[in-house]
Amino acid sequence: MGSSKMFVPQQKLAAVGSSAQWVLEFSPGALKAIGAVELLAAIALILPAALDIAPVLVPLAATGLVLLFVCSVTMRLRRGEKATITGDLIYLALAAFVAWGRFGPTPFTG
Repeated sequence: MGSSKMFVPQQKLAAVGSSAQWVLEFSPGALKAIGAVELLAAIALILPAALDIAPVLVPLAATGLVLLFVCSVTMRLRRGEKATITGDLIYLALAAFVAWGRFGPTPFTG
């Protein structure tokens, strides 16, 4: 869903609802870049651990997602969208948990 920003026009994304009005503040190129970062981070969270190829990418991707969602939460607070911030906070907590678990004192690597 997050990477749809790369393919769906900006006006169609904004028409989804009041929680999607933030897309109007960004250029189409910036939306495509955000969508690409989200897609690459999702791939980097799953494939390295599943294929056991460069598993160090998993905590790095999780850390990148933490930064992305901190920016997302900041933007929602700045726009006064406190009702729609819950999803971003959940994703932020999940990404932080993965980063902590992989970088932590006893990383759960197999």
